[in-house]
Amino acid sequence: EPDVTIVSSLKDMVVFEGDDVTFRCQVSHENARDVEWKLQDVALQNNEMNEISVEKGKIHTLTLRKVTEQDIGTITFRVGPHTSTA
Repeated sequence: EPDVTIVSSLKDMVVFEGDDVTFRCQVSHENARDVEWKLQDVALQNNEMNEISVEKGKIHTLTLRKVTEQDIGTITFRVGPHTSTA
């Protein structure tokens, strides 16, 4: 299985409280496994507040809905041994 790497990294975002924010990270291969999103070292799950999806097989997205002050912090995307933060 080929080593999946990060092709385009996360970008820092500034948003207003109550808005949604979307982070995108592109990887080198489709159907990447061992993928994880974190906020402040807490693993995020796909639920009504966090939408985690994959577009076109390689673009992994995380949308945080109606952000609050508690959502301030570092977002980390990890695929295998590679990470990107914003």
